Parts: sequence; C-alpha cells; structure tokens
Amino acid sequence: MNRMIGQLRSTVIDCPDPRALAGFYSELLGLPVIEEDSDDEWVVLGGPPGHRPRLAFQQALDLRAPVWPDPERPQQFHLDVTVDDVETAEKAVLALGARRLPGEGEGWRVYADPAGHPFCLCWD
Repeated sequence: MNRMIGQLRSTVIDCPDPRALAGFYSELLGLPVIEEDSDDEWVVLGGPPGHRPRLAFQQALDLRAPVWPDPERPQQFHLDVTVDDVETAEKAVLALGARRLPGEGEGWRVYADPAGHPFCLCWD
C-alpha cells in the first residue's frame, strides 16, 4: 500500500522571464494566471482556488536552457500536452513562439517553449 505524505502543489519551471513564459503556457493549456508577484519573479497558472496541480514560473536569470537531445545539457523534465489535431496545434504553438525540435514518434512530436524547455504535443 502506498501511503501519501503530501499532494503535488505546483510544477515550477525556471526561466529568465516568468511573465512571458507563463503567457505562452496560458495560451497553450488554457490556464489563467492565478498568482504573480510585483517583482516579475514568480507567476502561477491554474484553475479555481484549491485546484491542483498548478504550473508556476520562477525567475532564473542565469538559466542554461536544455538542448534537445544533447546529453551535455539534458532536458531535466518535460510536459506532455494532449491535443486533438496535431497539425492545428503545431501551427498554434509555433505562432506563440515555440520551435520544433528533432524527435517524434507514433503519437508525439517534440518542441521547445520560448525559454528552450522541451515539451511534446501528443495525440491518441
């Protein structure tokens, strides 16, 4: 039996410009900004109060973005985003500032967000 110690509150992504990257993911995932600080160092996306998990963006001015698929600068994590029509979704994410990266399979393609973090568009 697995015993729960806690619940996931947020996934936090380091980036040079939290407000800009939160804007990208807000458009991609349809999540509103629910929290931000006045110093532009922290922005959180999510649903209604109490909704978990949240997606947060934290300022890291010296971020060394991952390079896909270079093991010298690994991705560290990535998000899988389910879409209905990958062609339409690809056009939309590229218009938001994403770029296509090498790699795809049956049901997924790899992209980088505007700060260089890999993510996948996935379909069933």
